[in-house]
Amino acid sequence: MDNRPIGVFDSGMGGLTTVRALAKQMPAEDIVYFGDTGRVPYGSRSQETIVRYARQDVAFLRTFDLKAVVIACGTVSSAALGVISAEQDIPIFGVVGPTALRAAQVTRNNKIGLVATAATVRTGAYERIMRHANPMAEITSLACPLFVPLVENGRTQPGDILIETVVREYLTPLKEKGIDTLVLGCTHYPLLKDVIGNFMGPEVMLLDSGAEVVRQVAERLSASGQEADPEREGRCRWYVSDSTEGFQNLASLFLGRPVTEPVEQISIEDY
Repeated sequence: MDNRPIGVFDSGMGGLTTVRALAKQMPAEDIVYFGDTGRVPYGSRSQETIVRYARQDVAFLRTFDLKAVVIACGTVSSAALGVISAEQDIPIFGVVGPTALRAAQVTRNNKIGLVATAATVRTGAYERIMRHANPMAEITSLACPLFVPLVENGRTQPGDILIETVVREYLTPLKEKGIDTLVLGCTHYPLLKDVIGNFMGPEVMLLDSGAEVVRQVAERLSASGQEADPEREGRCRWYVSDSTEGFQNLASLFLGRPVTEPVEQISIEDY
């Protein structure tokens, strides 16, 4: 057993959907979450900038005695996972690999869609993994830059005309392609599952990148005997790089539970 915490970070709040999946599947684990809310979004940044930001995010998390780090951000997982993993002496998990493999395996007609940030789409990371795992796959990738700000403003519910219009505008080409599997390649996007699912229809499987990486984390920690004591209850610690005002309300939306723990603002540029 290993009761050291798992570190999780994202460019903002979207990674909290990964925390939600982690807490559900591994309730005994302590979690330290950092959201780089002062520099969100990462999706429009250059690869060089994304790598620099990711190094600072990990450096902050490593001030805690962690047993693993989860990059709960599609953009960082696509652009910086290899670099960060090579520089660290604990396991680093990204959301891209496990989700791309799952998509390649579950598609029935080999038509797969990917929605993600512009930076994630630009790297081609999802496509490379999916094509390697399934050479027959026909992949259509779309950047959806409005999804993140809409989610962070709480515009996520069916019946909201604004988000339904944006979803229809972005996803019509995927629907016309006849895809049967859609990768939600940004950890903000699971909050749009109901709206996206209503538009795409029940025959399209939606894959949540946060849930997929949590499955990989659980398997890896179990195999190495590093799970936390199952008799304990995991705790969460929250850190952000911008104002903490309003964190509890928005985090509660992502986590599906009230956030009662304290939230601390840190200066990420110091790392």
